Amino acid sequence: MKYVPKLNDYVSWRNVKGWVYYVDDTHLTIEISVRPKEDDLVPRHKKHHCLIVVQDYQYDELVYVHSRRFSNASNLEEMEIYVKDSGDTYKSQEHRYQDP
Repeated sequence: MKYVPKLNDYVSWRNVKGWVYYVDDTHLTIEISVRPKEDDLVPRHKKHHCLIVVQDYQYDELVYVHSRRFSNASNLEEMEIYVKDSGDTYKSQEHRYQDP
């Protein structure tokens, strides 16, 4: 099954890991770092975001890692993560040999 990128997914792409910050039909951005702004030139924006652009033809190189449970978390406890169900519901029996 092909991975479809969504906002707030944590992904790996080539040598970069980060959060999917924006998704479009033609590209997405991966947020690899955030730091507070030291100036107040634009008071509406409080942080600097460093983003990497991935074109749609490169989506097959993305590897899903996990997702945020709450996209607008205010602390680390609320920012807990979860792994999306891959759709594969088959579970092997414990201590059973590996299926071919």
